[in-house]
Amino acid sequence: LERSITMMVALLAVLKAGGAYLPLDPDYPAERLAHMLGDSGAKLLLTQAALLDRFAPALRTSGAEAWLLDTESGDGDDANLDLEIHPESLAYVIYTSGSTGLPKGVMVRHGAVTNFLATMAEQPGIARDDRVLGLTSLSFDIAVLELWLPLTHGAQVVLADRTAAHDPAVLKAMVARHGVTMIQATPSSWRMLLDHDETTDWLPGDGRVLSGGEALAPDLARRLTALSREVWNLYGPTETTVWSARHRLDAAESQPMLGGPIGNTTLYVLDGHLNLAPVGVTGELFIGGAGLARGYWQRASLSAERFVPDPFGPAGARLYRT
Repeated sequence: LERSITMMVALLAVLKAGGAYLPLDPDYPAERLAHMLGDSGAKLLLTQAALLDRFAPALRTSGAEAWLLDTESGDGDDANLDLEIHPESLAYVIYTSGSTGLPKGVMVRHGAVTNFLATMAEQPGIARDDRVLGLTSLSFDIAVLELWLPLTHGAQVVLADRTAAHDPAVLKAMVARHGVTMIQATPSSWRMLLDHDETTDWLPGDGRVLSGGEALAPDLARRLTALSREVWNLYGPTETTVWSARHRLDAAESQPMLGGPIGNTTLYVLDGHLNLAPVGVTGELFIGGAGLARGYWQRASLSAERFVPDPFGPAGARLYRT
């Protein structure tokens, strides 16, 4: 847990210094870590002494410098930095695997993150007395909601370490002990929690349940709505900054819906010629608006293929084809 807190402080420091962070999960294969560190051109690796050996091959091939957060003295100037961060400035890069399996870096802007956090604060909503479970690895962008949403609104983050994140008994006990009021998880994680036992008193009755990252099955949706008064189905690719659509579930729904767009976001179902598909006709989902990433790091042709001009928006607007 101490490692998680240290890394969270380090991420805040990177953002405050005007830099961009690239999360590297030490449990990833050495080859993947080496590719991500080398391909990104990152100059500095923030890690801890116990994890350094796992990054040794990546450091050798990339030439990046390692700073050990648990051995640095911490001495330095604590005054605010005299710099300006623009909404188009890079906030983070997250690598996702494409159809070829070769990880590609998605470049996400400060403006996109700010828009996401502002609209999530409205719906599902957050208050200063909320406690949000920090469950997700930093290498998955849904951790952005768990970490930054509560901190930007005076609420609390309850960090789960790796052991707790994979042990439903420990996780449930943590939620109950700390009075967690908001949990975001994938349907697979929710099923793990609900299948562990039939207890329902570990989550406050007025808590919020968020599910996303995978399709939400109808039977699981019914179980979640029985667990909490407020259940949200969320959808969005990394390329459009965490979540782009949201829907509050009704206990009577037979099939969970994808929902409508979050703030400053557009959703279109288009045919192969980028025309609006008629109601009931199959098409491809395109996402536009403030959440779009810059594109893929050093993958200009792929960026042009997936981020296309928006025929319905102002000049220069783009759509991401999902």
